[in-house]
Parts: sequence; structure tokens; C-alpha cells
Amino acid sequence: MSYLILPKGYKALVDTKQTEQGIKQIKDFFQQVLSSELRLRRVTAPLFVLSGTGINDNLSGHERPVSFKIKDLNDRNAEIVHSLAKWKRLTLAEYKIEKGYGIYTDMNAIRADEELGNLHSLYVDQWDWELSIDEKDRNIHFLKDIVKRIYASIRQAEYIVYEQYPCIRPALPEKITFIHSEELVRKYPNLSPKERENEFTKEHKAVFIIGIGGKLSNGSKHDDRAPDYDDWTTLNEDGFFGLNGDLFVWNEVLGSSLELSSMGIRVDKKALLKQLEICGCEERKELFFHKKLLNGELPLSIGGGIGQSRLCMFLLRKGHIGEIQASIWPEKMRETCLEHGMVLI
Repeated sequence: MSYLILPKGYKALVDTKQTEQGIKQIKDFFQQVLSSELRLRRVTAPLFVLSGTGINDNLSGHERPVSFKIKDLNDRNAEIVHSLAKWKRLTLAEYKIEKGYGIYTDMNAIRADEELGNLHSLYVDQWDWELSIDEKDRNIHFLKDIVKRIYASIRQAEYIVYEQYPCIRPALPEKITFIHSEELVRKYPNLSPKERENEFTKEHKAVFIIGIGGKLSNGSKHDDRAPDYDDWTTLNEDGFFGLNGDLFVWNEVLGSSLELSSMGIRVDKKALLKQLEICGCEERKELFFHKKLLNGELPLSIGGGIGQSRLCMFLLRKGHIGEIQASIWPEKMRETCLEHGMVLI
């Protein structure tokens, strides 16, 4: 079921031509800063992978991958990637990337089950990145340090936009605020996860919510996370479970929080076995990716994705992601958006 938020009195601050120029400038600048900040080299990524290997990202486990049969491989089934969470870890091993260094790539996906609206499209474009780490780096302090570096890159990009278009004034705070999803439950016991995100992000403007995937004290999860890439069960130094999280900023145009990045320290053998058992997915141990991990053939890592169109949407103060990327939208949504100043590409 699609949704549509109509910002009151919305008027685009830059026209279509300036928007296209701004998109290129943001994408060129941000990936350069990010690669320098995290010591990442660019690699070429697949648009699709073979089914049944365990390489594709299962997301929350309910989304159907777009698939097709390959004639020259005896009609073997291939899937358009949902993300490259596990493929990147395989690539770290294949390229023999040293600890402290990593990779990034342009990830393009099609998510046919997405609920279409201002923030969600059938087409997903991200900078997917993965960093090879040491055992001693599997802790909350290292996670926070990486988050701070990514956030610093976002703030630099925001200033570049301001230099080019002075009408778009910087809005991000100097520092990002960290909170665990369990602390959010205690702070807002009567609110839903999305309402908690909104309340806390509205107050602090830029936040990182730690611990996504595991059950909280109220018996529910803050959000779903697949069991075989992020570690959401390890007890961290702050006394909570999880070494992963989501980065949010306050979107003044829509009056809501906006998730720009999902990331985390990846599962080791112990965390993978535990999380597969919790999710009732122990049969995955026989898949190609999972066997390699359990056999110690993959490096320890941290990684995530940063939404390209979402970042551009936020920095250019747009009201709909369709003002940034070309996709398919319900005709009624296109018409309504046009009437309210949001010109969908």
C-alpha cells in the first residue's frame, strides 16, 4: 500500500537543472571523501547473483527477490540483489584486503515489495562498503568511531551543497548522538519504534540507534535484521546487545526522521550460529556463503550501505525521492506530487 506525505507549503529550493547538477556533485564528492576517510578502494559489483548460494541479502526475510532464468546455464535461476552485504565479505577474501582497509561499490537493486512513497522506491541505490577488521575491533567503541567518520563525510557534503546553493543552509549538528534501541524503549515506552525514532531524532537532529534485530525488554524488535550479516546478539561494553545500528537525520521538509545508513560489525562464527538458531534458519549453514564463514575462510569485517538518492534528497531539501531518481510510481501519486510542487523524474 503506497503512502504520500504532502509537505505544507513545499517549494523546491533548486530547479530541475540545478538538481541534476547537485546530484552529480554530491555523488562525486561523497564517495571520494568516504573512500579516503575509511581507506576503501572502489570495486565493481554484480547486479544479480545465482539463487541458492546464500549470497543475496534476505533483508527482513519477507521480501521477494526479482528473479530470472539464465538460458546458457541450463535455466539456473538468478536474483537481482537486495543488497551486497554478504557479497562484499566474499570479495574482501577474494581480493585479500588487509585489515584496516576495505572496499566500496555502487549497489543498484530492485525491491518489488517496497511500499512506495516519499522515501521508498522500487529502485534502490547505495554506496555499499565493507572494511576488514581485527578481532580486537569487534566492539562498540570501534563501531561508534566508524559512524563518526561517516557522519563527518555527510557534513562535509552538506557544506559543499551550501557553497554551490547558498539558499540551502547547513542543518546538521556538529556531533551525532548515540543511543541503544533498548534505551529508546525505556525512554518512550508507549511509542512504536518509528515514533521513537521520530521523537529522538527531532530532538537531536542526527542520531545512531544501536542494536537492530534482537528482541528488547518489551518483547519486540526495534526492526528486523537478517541473521547472517550484522551482529545483533553480542553483549557490548555498554551492557546492551548488538554491534550494529541505523543512522538517522531529521528531515525538516517532511517533518520526520530519515534513515541514511544501515551498518554494523558482521557476524563471526559464534554470532552466526546463535542468530541462525534464534531465527530458525539453521538450514542456511549448508549454503555456500555460510559454509565459508563457518570454516574460517572469510575475514572479520564491518560494513553497511549509505543511500545515494536519500542522501541527495536530504542535502537538496527535496520532498520526494522521485525528485532525485527515475522510477515507477502510481499515476495518482505523480499527479498529486506535481500539484504540490514535487516534480517526479
